[in-house]
Amino acid sequence: MNILLLGSGGREHALAWRIARSPRLSQLFIAPGNPGMSLYGTCMPRIGVTDFAAIAALIRREHIELLVVGPEVPLVEGIVDYLHGEAGLTDLLIVGPDAKGAQLEGSKDFSKAFMQRYGIPTAAYRTFDKSTLSEAIDYLKTLQPPYVLKADGLAAGKGVIISESLEEAERELRGLLSGRFGSASTRVVIEEYLHGIECSVFIATDGSDWRVLPVAKDYKRIGEGDTGLNTGGMGSVSPVVFADEAFMQRVEERVIRPTIKGLRAEGIDYRGFIFAGLMNVGGDPYVIEYNCRMGDPETESVMLRIDSDFVDLLERMARGHLGDYHLEESSQYAATVVLVSEGYPESYAKGIPISYPHAPTFDSLLFHAGTSRDDSGHLVTSGGRVLTASCLGSTLAEALERCYKLADRVQYTGKTLRRDIGQDLLKLS
Repeated sequence: MNILLLGSGGREHALAWRIARSPRLSQLFIAPGNPGMSLYGTCMPRIGVTDFAAIAALIRREHIELLVVGPEVPLVEGIVDYLHGEAGLTDLLIVGPDAKGAQLEGSKDFSKAFMQRYGIPTAAYRTFDKSTLSEAIDYLKTLQPPYVLKADGLAAGKGVIISESLEEAERELRGLLSGRFGSASTRVVIEEYLHGIECSVFIATDGSDWRVLPVAKDYKRIGEGDTGLNTGGMGSVSPVVFADEAFMQRVEERVIRPTIKGLRAEGIDYRGFIFAGLMNVGGDPYVIEYNCRMGDPETESVMLRIDSDFVDLLERMARGHLGDYHLEESSQYAATVVLVSEGYPESYAKGIPISYPHAPTFDSLLFHAGTSRDDSGHLVTSGGRVLTASCLGSTLAEALERCYKLADRVQYTGKTLRRDIGQDLLKLS
């Protein structure tokens, strides 16, 4: 099977690695890809994820049978609708929802209203824009700190602000509505803060049936002890000790089943991944947010723990025939530590030379997140998140130890990482 994977980050590198292990793969093309992904397929660096015309031409030229959309932006902008409207591509197999389904991530207001309509547990909320600023401030005053503010649209994983004081929340609210994230924050969702511990649940669905992938936990804040600014993610671990059989049964009954039922009721034929960011509140799952794709950096850990044929899963999702697919999950632990540029998630330098160990093994991998080649062909930084050290171990402690040993062998000026990934779960185990 000829497969095209869209994306260029650590998530897509991990997906490419897993896809390449399938005996069903004939050729893998990746647009635009990154230097690390070239080990697993043909990268097309001049084709961006929102260049729909170029993507369609590539699909025709290389006889692509299955398209896997990694990031959220092309989904929200309607790549599925575009391609299925193109002559000769109406039957193209695609893993990813159409624009209507992608609203689960593309609009926080849509997703919160969706949860309310179908009785899916989530935090109380209201949505405001610039014209209702005074009402928004009044609503903030009815809540207890900390205060949660979310840009309604896509903000590259950085559109959530948690403020400890009312004064700070009001200041942040004004900044958001004044265009901090452009059109993404013309509307802002304010919601109550839920006290608990988070985990990430990934649902692979064909629109009717579903499979739950290995559960993970990610770490968003830049600083150790979950301090500082939110980022796109500083690390992840899988499995999650508190996501036991009883908890996951509640997740299926209260979150997954009504989500799939709700999508069908809305007339959405959703064939792709749904990320449910959950808060465990006293043993009960509450949905913090949906994503319309796999998460990053959780994917780097989750892919290491899938033992069954991943291409078979992808094809069945796209065909709408998940049927009797058996998802085989490794009993080992996986961990991911993200190496970022100094200054991230704010301003940071690019083009810094990188040196790192080669010869990755199955249980010790470096996935590229923000790298490129300079004019001389040397590997350099090109993003805030640069590389992820992703490792397996018989225990979580062993997986983390391997990650940090691998991360310490990577060298570039300004290398920054958190040293406390997974430590909260080690205390629970």
